[in-house]
Amino acid sequence: MKAFSILYLAVVATVMSSCTKDFQKINTNNNSPSTTRPEYHFTEAITQTAYAYQENAFDRRPAALGRYITLVRNNDYEDFRWTAVDWNDIYTRAMIIKTMQQEAVTTSQPVYVATGNILMAFNICYLTDLYGDAPYSQALQSVSTGNIKPAYDKQQDIYMSLLQLLKDANLQLKTSGTGIDANADALYAGKALQWRKLANSLRLRMLMRCSKVYANAFSDMQEIINNSDLYPIFTSNTDNAEVIYQGVKKDDSWPGGAKNMIDADFAKTKASKELVDVLLQRNDPRLAVWVAPVATTTGSTVDHNQYVGVPHALTNPADYNGGETHQSVFSSFFRQDKATGLKASFMIYSEVCFILAEAVQTGKVSVPAKTAESLYHDGIEASMDYYGVKAQAVSQAYYDSPLVKYDGTQKQLIIQKWLAMLFRGSEGWFDFRRTGFPQFVVGPAAFQPVFPVRYGWPTSEPNVNYDSYKAAIAVFGPDDINTKMWYLK
Repeated sequence: MKAFSILYLAVVATVMSSCTKDFQKINTNNNSPSTTRPEYHFTEAITQTAYAYQENAFDRRPAALGRYITLVRNNDYEDFRWTAVDWNDIYTRAMIIKTMQQEAVTTSQPVYVATGNILMAFNICYLTDLYGDAPYSQALQSVSTGNIKPAYDKQQDIYMSLLQLLKDANLQLKTSGTGIDANADALYAGKALQWRKLANSLRLRMLMRCSKVYANAFSDMQEIINNSDLYPIFTSNTDNAEVIYQGVKKDDSWPGGAKNMIDADFAKTKASKELVDVLLQRNDPRLAVWVAPVATTTGSTVDHNQYVGVPHALTNPADYNGGETHQSVFSSFFRQDKATGLKASFMIYSEVCFILAEAVQTGKVSVPAKTAESLYHDGIEASMDYYGVKAQAVSQAYYDSPLVKYDGTQKQLIIQKWLAMLFRGSEGWFDFRRTGFPQFVVGPAAFQPVFPVRYGWPTSEPNVNYDSYKAAIAVFGPDDINTKMWYLK
């Protein structure tokens, strides 16, 4: 028995030795590597960020608060009957970016750390622009440190960190910007210079946004303007940071197209009265591109124009002007799953023009060979060109019309910027709450007499992150849609 046992063990040992010698090789699935390359997450981070940002801009609160759309059914957005808004989607994108950067370090591809920082800054900036104070420095650490209850950072601290992150990313790409996989780069096809332009243009956006309370905002802007080699920015529509829509499935199709929005939802999304009236008053050639004429003017009870926008926060908005056949929806241009003119944008050249125009208008910034008036004109022209009506604007003397001809006021400038920012993130709402322009009014059936200035923190926070949530309230103020964040005070 003993001899048998020894023999048995020897045979087992021999067999086990032969089995385990190539164990790792034969049990490795080459189609599911344990370490992935950053290029894969790079594409995902770009497209998910762009598509989510654009979807917000077209049929969510930002579109209603920016007074672009009016919903004639289920219109709680413009009635201001808001509940708290979840932020998991933003943190999910941030985690994808962080994973990509970790992979970039492992595979010695620092270019994806730098571009990742631009994407991270974009997402976290949008987060704090919506909510104010939010978890940042301790966020995304559940795996690395086990911290699932991150503290909230002050918006001021988040902004200063992100501004530096963008500045550093630009410099990193200047010195070591090679190696971006053009096939993986859904935004700029591997062009590091374009990523640098985006980083510095985003800095201009952020600096203008916080210029009321950040003492160095305009001097930082001037530093960017003074050195275009070190700090390149957008200079034409070819620099626009946009991702195309494939139009193949719901997730890669324009939010207003048939794959995302059923006919009834598109029909209830009316052009706002503010938008249509401003376009009509200026005889703006973008009107016919953006807005559909009413089905009929016969039987209209209030507005007999061919284009009719619907006011916000009415008791029965579907009945306005004699019913929905007498109200304008958006044009078929916005009803496609994909089109040359429909892209998911991070930022466009027109916005940069208006930011610079406003900065020069304050007298605290100068732009070589430019004036506030010429930059204002550049911003309008870039938008007209984008929508294919540049020649029409010139032929009908649009720029010399009384309401368009430059008058040196912030009001006029922001109105034109607001038009150019149609369905561009939350820029229309953010500029309104910062400047008061355009001078939107609260509708008669609104739940409160003032416009909300932020999203409420997610309802899950008091349950899963109570101590940090209460500490944030003590610093930030009530978790209310009317509590002003740092740069609005």
